[in-house]
Amino acid sequence: MREAVIVSTARTALAKSFRGAFNDTEAPALGGATVNAVVAKAGIDPALVEDCVFGAAAQQGTQAYNLGRLCAVAGGLPETTAGMAIERQCSSGLMSIATVAKAIMCNEYDVAIGGGVESISLTQNKHKNTYRSVSKTVTGIDPTAYIPMIETAEIVAQRYGISRQAQDEYSLLSQQRTAAAQQNNLFADEIIAMTVNKANFNKETKETSFEEVTITQ
Repeated sequence: MREAVIVSTARTALAKSFRGAFNDTEAPALGGATVNAVVAKAGIDPALVEDCVFGAAAQQGTQAYNLGRLCAVAGGLPETTAGMAIERQCSSGLMSIATVAKAIMCNEYDVAIGGGVESISLTQNKHKNTYRSVSKTVTGIDPTAYIPMIETAEIVAQRYGISRQAQDEYSLLSQQRTAAAQQNNLFADEIIAMTVNKANFNKETKETSFEEVTITQ
């Protein structure tokens, strides 16, 4: 079995959901920008990319309908590049990368792109499709099948005796490490800058305005 290697990486910066810079940017635009960047970094002909696999937890709106294919198109890949979407909740992106790696190792193809994208602002809102979103068949067998992530975290914390104070201390340390890394440009090589339109909602006038912003970290 041959070895699979990662030759090029790229990601966008992070922004707050609903109020951040990406609150009006569709998932394929985010994914497409990274696809375009990794191909450019690798210095290869886009036609060499045989598959584009992207993962997302909430596959709705423009984040649905074969997200991998949509990101391939948005990223400038030719119509000969196939696409696939994977949903494994929070590990969807990692699963996509692993899927691509395994396919290369098994000689399915030579060059492919794997990644993940999530637009909370444009999927987790009042327009979200909630029609029959809970299966009675499943809950009849396992009532806990649909418990949210926060409830799962509470159960894990209680089971392993992790106090709220310990969690807060670790969260603070994580934020401090992130800030230090940003100040020292440790993420600079992997983050691509994006100029997008940000939506600003005025609570008093109920009007929405847009501004062009560039986000780099």
